[in-house]
Amino acid sequence: MKTILMTTVAIATLGYGASAQAQTTIELQRFFGACEADYGSVTDVSAAVGECGIITALVNKFEADNPDIDVNVTTVEWPGYDQLNAQLASGAAPDVVSMHYSAISDYQSRGLIEPIDEVLAAQGVSPENFTDAGRNGVTKEGQLYGLPFDNWTMLFHVNLNLMKEAGLVNADGTPMLPTSGEELIAQGKQFQEKTGKPYLIQIMANETASYARILYTLLQQQNSDFFSDPTAIKLNTPEAKAAVELMKATKDEGISTTGLDYAAAVSGFANGEGGIAINGTWLIGDYVAQSEKEGTALSNSYTVYPVPQLFAAQDSTYADGHSWVMPKKDRTPEQVDAIGKLFKFLSDNDFQWARTGHLPASKAVFDMAEFKDLPHRENIAKIADTGRSLPAEVQRQFPIQDIIGEEIGAAVNGDKSVDEALASAESRVNELLGDL
Repeated sequence: MKTILMTTVAIATLGYGASAQAQTTIELQRFFGACEADYGSVTDVSAAVGECGIITALVNKFEADNPDIDVNVTTVEWPGYDQLNAQLASGAAPDVVSMHYSAISDYQSRGLIEPIDEVLAAQGVSPENFTDAGRNGVTKEGQLYGLPFDNWTMLFHVNLNLMKEAGLVNADGTPMLPTSGEELIAQGKQFQEKTGKPYLIQIMANETASYARILYTLLQQQNSDFFSDPTAIKLNTPEAKAAVELMKATKDEGISTTGLDYAAAVSGFANGEGGIAINGTWLIGDYVAQSEKEGTALSNSYTVYPVPQLFAAQDSTYADGHSWVMPKKDRTPEQVDAIGKLFKFLSDNDFQWARTGHLPASKAVFDMAEFKDLPHRENIAKIADTGRSLPAEVQRQFPIQDIIGEEIGAAVNGDKSVDEALASAESRVNELLGDL
């Protein structure tokens, strides 16, 4: 009888403990791809590679460290804003969403996302923990509207073996990169002649983002203040024409791939189909991993640099970043606390995310020996100073990117003249902004 009584008490005690540790569930929605088959149960974040692998392992590790919190993850197609808009309209928004800095103004200006200053402060996270670029990217009207996670930009990913074959490597083993538009075309022709392959691997099919980002970079390099008025863009300018004519010349002069979509361009560079891939920071980790394997096209032959300064006015590259925001919705205090713990965890583990190639948003990461030891970080460190985004006051940056990308793509591919494309892009963007 005594044994039965003790067992009953033990069961009751266990039941009480389970009740006291009731689960708190938060809904997290993100892009960055799906990779559950490879990383669905991985909690060793250091073993993960690439954006999808690392963010999946980070969430797994957070849940393992916080057994009273469940994070339900929904993965959406990049960039996911159409789905988010529908969820907000129907009152079914997630608790946490991945969002580009360039999209925050659209949601903050309409009261659709929450300021998170108090959420971070409750976990001891200060705005001073973040880099200027990261903090500025999420700050609107003096408040933080997202947890800054990184800064990213487009880069020159380089196949050194092919550059050597083309005679475009310096004595110290670094690649010879162009310092002007004329050099870009000349080196491209030399590369094509020596290797029989295209000098540049560019995303030119089913694409708008790449065209717009490169245009922004080339305009910044000419010190063109094309958004001096955040409510109206200026593209009928000599600087814009020079930029688009150079972009078009890479196709017309036969030094670039044509017709590749994003996936084909990524795999094409990995397979050695060209010398330089113009693509983002997020691919560094994947390409480094391939370069460390024997028998791949990148074996011991990969390096990476910022987009070279092709115009003399200033060294600059267009940069954006990823953040985590809280859509406006009703939450329990426990859910808000759980979100704060998740934000602190992600900030504390920003080094792991920086292994993708993105620049950290946490200042402390730059001083870590582990970060300094990551491959090629010295080559791209200057982006912390040369990276520039569009003015924070510019709204509808993603739709603007789509419009500009469509029009510049039409010019590059010969469907419109450069002048026609720029005039149309300016008119369409300003019509969009005029309707706000």
